[in-house]
Amino acid sequence: MKVTLLGCGSSTGVPVIGCDCKVCTSDNPRNKRTRVSVLVETGGMNLLIDSSPDLRQQALRHAIRRVDAVLYTHEHADHAHGIDELRSFNYLSDSALPVYGSAESLGLLQKRFAYAFLSDKPEIWYRPWLIPHTLPDEAVYKFNIRDIPIVSFQQIHGKMKTIGYRIGNFSYSTDLDTLPESSFKALEGTEIWVVDCLRYKKSHNHSNLENTLKWIARVKPKLAVLTHMSHELDYDTLAKALPPGVVPGYDGMVMKLP
Repeated sequence: MKVTLLGCGSSTGVPVIGCDCKVCTSDNPRNKRTRVSVLVETGGMNLLIDSSPDLRQQALRHAIRRVDAVLYTHEHADHAHGIDELRSFNYLSDSALPVYGSAESLGLLQKRFAYAFLSDKPEIWYRPWLIPHTLPDEAVYKFNIRDIPIVSFQQIHGKMKTIGYRIGNFSYSTDLDTLPESSFKALEGTEIWVVDCLRYKKSHNHSNLENTLKWIARVKPKLAVLTHMSHELDYDTLAKALPPGVVPGYDGMVMKLP
């Protein structure tokens, strides 16, 4: 399994428009963060988690030519509004693209982007051709995409739910401030965990550094990678302060599992 961290930034990205802070003006390429998404390559399939507004840039940067399915964590713009870019993968495969998510998330995306979910194949690729697959509202749910077993688990993001995903021994948790006990159980044995860490101080709907480190100490992955990081977090400063086995993510980071 190969996992590429396509983007690890907060909803604004980093640098933030109009900001002159130390991180936004940094020359360190690891402080340049597009909106969050990962590509999981396993079992001959390319699974994309979320379609960020920066998907075109991310796909070109990593020469991504195929996506076999999209897993949505939730419907917020910084996770979903690159949906139009999926039409390129429709064109390259000449087929519909299955997308997975909660009933609420897929329902809202179908309202916002109704043209992307039309059942007929476009005569020309001016729009995506997406087939929705609704995941049940269960604390933990196991399903397969072709021969790839996947576990979805619920997360709390302020007043709403988001979905975390486990694929083999890789797990992904973005946009949350609370993890139910059932989700900790689903995470047991995870080797690599990419996990939300917006800032140092508490947020109303995201995890902060202190809270995320407590989760990591409980789950005990071999490697924990922080994501959805705001411009408050300088890469080098954070990297020096983190305990062993915990690192800040960066755009383009590649992780491999047997």
